[in-house]
Amino acid sequence: MPEQHVKLEGHFIDRPVLSQVLDTVERFGGTYEIVELQIGRTRKDESCAVLCINAPDEAVLQSVLQNLAMLGVEPVMPKPARWEPAPADGVLPDRFYATTNLPTEVFVKDRWLSVAGEEMDLAIVLDQAMQNAWTVPMADVEAGQRVVIETEGVRVCYPPQKNNRGHFRFMESAVSAEKPKRPLLQHIVHAARRIKDAGGKVLLVGGPAIIHTGAGPILEKLLRDGWIDVLFAGNALAAHDIEAALYGTSLGVPVGGDPPEREGHAHHLWAINRIRRAGSIAKAVEHGVLTKGVMHACISRAIPFVLAGSIRDDGPLPDVVTDVLEAQRIMRRHVEDVGMAIMIGTTLHAVATGNLLPASVVTICVDVNPAVVTKLRDRGSRQSLGIVMDAASFLEHLVGGLGEGRIS
Repeated sequence: MPEQHVKLEGHFIDRPVLSQVLDTVERFGGTYEIVELQIGRTRKDESCAVLCINAPDEAVLQSVLQNLAMLGVEPVMPKPARWEPAPADGVLPDRFYATTNLPTEVFVKDRWLSVAGEEMDLAIVLDQAMQNAWTVPMADVEAGQRVVIETEGVRVCYPPQKNNRGHFRFMESAVSAEKPKRPLLQHIVHAARRIKDAGGKVLLVGGPAIIHTGAGPILEKLLRDGWIDVLFAGNALAAHDIEAALYGTSLGVPVGGDPPEREGHAHHLWAINRIRRAGSIAKAVEHGVLTKGVMHACISRAIPFVLAGSIRDDGPLPDVVTDVLEAQRIMRRHVEDVGMAIMIGTTLHAVATGNLLPASVVTICVDVNPAVVTKLRDRGSRQSLGIVMDAASFLEHLVGGLGEGRIS
C-alpha cells in the first residue's frame, strides 16, 4: 500500500482542524496513524502533528493528500511542485491545483515561494525562471504558462488564532436567528473603526432589499460620511435607488409607506430609461437629472462602484457590466486593500465577492434567510460571520454605532 508521511503545524488545537484532517483521510478512502503529536504548552505556542497516511492505491492517496492540503497539511519531505503548460488560452491542464483563499506557497528549487493573490478556485502559475508564483483565473490563463498541478509541493497556511477579548472573532460564530445581535453589531462597529483607522477600506455588497426596506437613505449617509469605500451591486439596487430618488417608490411601492400608485410598476423602467437617455449615472448627476440617493452619493463622493449584470436585468442601466468575466476582473481590482466586506441582502453577489476575498478580510453577511448566510460559509468563505436580520435594521444599528463621526 502506498503511504506518505505528512505534518500539520500551527494552532490547530484551538480549533477543530485536527479532527477535520482525520475525518478527511477516512472520507476519501485512506487510513492514518498518528506518528507524533506535540501540543503547544500555551495558547501562543504552536502544535505539530505527524501522520502516516496509507491508501489502497496511488490514485486514492493523491486524492486524500489533495484534500488534506486544503486544511494546511503538507508532506514531511516536500517534493517540488509539478507543473504543466496550459494547452490553450483559457484552458488549464487536467488536475490543476485549485486554490483556497488562504495564504499559499509552492515548493520549487528547494525553497518555498509565496503565491501572490489569495483567492479561491484559481490556478497557480509559475514564471519561466521559477522565481515567482501567482494566481490566475481559468479564463485568463495563456497558452504555455506553467500551471501547477496536483498537490505535491503546495501548502496553505491558516492564520494564527487571535485572542477574542475586545476583538472581532473569525470562524467561530454559528448562524442563528435567535443569537444575541447586539454584541455582534458592537464587534462589527469596532472592527470597522479599527480598519478605517489603519487605512483599510470597507466594501459594501448590496441587494435591492436595502432600497425596498427604506434603508437607502441610511446607506447614502454611510457613503457620504466616508464609512464605505467601495460598492458592489447589481442592476437592481441601482435601478430601484434611482427609482426612489426620481419617483419616491421602490418596485412601485412608495418608500414612505403610502399606497402604491396606479402606474408604479413601471417606475423602475422609467428610471432606467432616464439614465440611459442621459448616457450614464454620472452624466445624470452632472445634468441635474439625479439629485440624491445611493448612486448620487457614489458619484458625488467619487466612490468606486461595480454593477455586475445578470440575465434578469431590466434595461439594464448603462453603467452595468454585462460581461460577467469583465465584471469579475473589475471587482478583483477593487478588493485590494479591503479590510472589511459587508454583504447585505444578496446571495449571488455575496458568494461571488466572497470568492474574491482573502480569508484575512473581515466578512459579514446579513440576510433574513439563514440559508443565505450559511451558503457563503459553505462555499469556502470560512471567515464570514452570518447575521440573520433585515437590511434596514442592520444598517440602522450600523450607522447608529458609528455615530456622527465623519471620515474626510
